[in-house]
Amino acid sequence: MTAARIPVTDEISLDPAEIEETFVRASGPGGQNVNKVSSAVMLRFDVERSPSLDGWTKTRLARAAGTKMTKDGVLVIKAQESRDQSLNRAAALARLIEMIAAASVRPKVRRATKPTYSSKLKRLEGKTRRAGVKAGRGKISFNE
Repeated sequence: MTAARIPVTDEISLDPAEIEETFVRASGPGGQNVNKVSSAVMLRFDVERSPSLDGWTKTRLARAAGTKMTKDGVLVIKAQESRDQSLNRAAALARLIEMIAAASVRPKVRRATKPTYSSKLKRLEGKTRRAGVKAGRGKISFNE
């Protein structure tokens, strides 16, 4: 029996075999539990070699990942918020899914629009009014 694929979006789903998890000791508070239990999760996902992602999504994901991406194209996510290993696993996987989903969204193409005739008239009217205000600030001559 094969493991079920992990859904990310309607078009993208990940094979669990693509995700590598290692458990390490968490830093921070936790008393003696921190010294005994490896509850933090280091999740590794090879973006460059993943057959689940298209080239465009890989590029966007690499740009969004920043320092979380290694030189080899492996995305590394560390989760150590909880003292429970299973909660940290779920948090790391949720972060990975969120990052991939955000990278897969194609931004809308911006199309420049022309200003309407009335907006041009309003702009010119405002310029004329402002010019009149500034002209009224000139020196007053008493010769007239």
